[in-house]
Amino acid sequence: MKDPLKAQAWIQQHVQPHLPQTKITCITVGNEILGGNDTQLMSYLLPAMQSVYRALVDLGLSKQVTVTTAHSLTILGNSYPPSSGSFKQDLAQYIQPILSFHAQVNSPFLINAYPYFAYKDNPGEVPLEYVLFQPNSGMVDSVTNLHYDNMLDAQIDAVYAAIKAMGHTDVEVRISETGWPSKGDPNEAGATPENAGLYNGNLMRKLEERKGTPAKPSVPIDIYVFALFNEDLKPGPASERNYGLYYPDGTPVYDIGFKGYLPELTFTADSNKNNVLSIFNFLIFLTVYLLLSD
Repeated sequence: MKDPLKAQAWIQQHVQPHLPQTKITCITVGNEILGGNDTQLMSYLLPAMQSVYRALVDLGLSKQVTVTTAHSLTILGNSYPPSSGSFKQDLAQYIQPILSFHAQVNSPFLINAYPYFAYKDNPGEVPLEYVLFQPNSGMVDSVTNLHYDNMLDAQIDAVYAAIKAMGHTDVEVRISETGWPSKGDPNEAGATPENAGLYNGNLMRKLEERKGTPAKPSVPIDIYVFALFNEDLKPGPASERNYGLYYPDGTPVYDIGFKGYLPELTFTADSNKNNVLSIFNFLIFLTVYLLLSD
């Protein structure tokens, strides 16, 4: 994607033919690149984003399609309390110019945020209610005195604080991935259909309120839910294969508490069109962003 001609060819093949009948709003260039160890790949990230953006400009699409990349929360060096959030020092050389790019082209800073990971690693210390958006005493940021009743808000505000520490208050944070597994290995605490249903169901309620976080109350959060389907062939822990709202055969994994949120899908040769429409309407209903990556 550093090559302008290749970037433009990719957009002409994978994006342009689907507009405007498909509402494509965002292209992510890479996924969690700064969370890895490949410094050469990290150095390619911003030039690739810039190349894709320039191609969108040349094609007259930059007003409707933004360019960004998705980050893991591991890029944070500190996240507690949220107001003390900061990026890892060794990543500053990459993140600083990326933030400037976001500010220049008005594109969001995307994070993959999973309160489940925090609970799984410390089930005896992290209250389950706090990560599932259930009633709880929460925590108070000792610096700002802001009260947090769920971990997702705290994670988002920690990223905002890290961005502000780099001199930017003009970049919006959005969540490119969040979810909860319905099944896991014996050592993966909390991975149950009940907890997954509570997390995603309560998340839907939160989104419907169109509220922001304690530090950004006037900025409603935007979420991309991971994932629509279980990935039954994915390697790794059992949880990795069980984040979906649906099984691969199209049946719901669990009830998230709102009738109508999960459309019934019956996969036959004659129903593909209706299935695509159901999924499309479902995603619109969640007000999520369609993310494309090469």
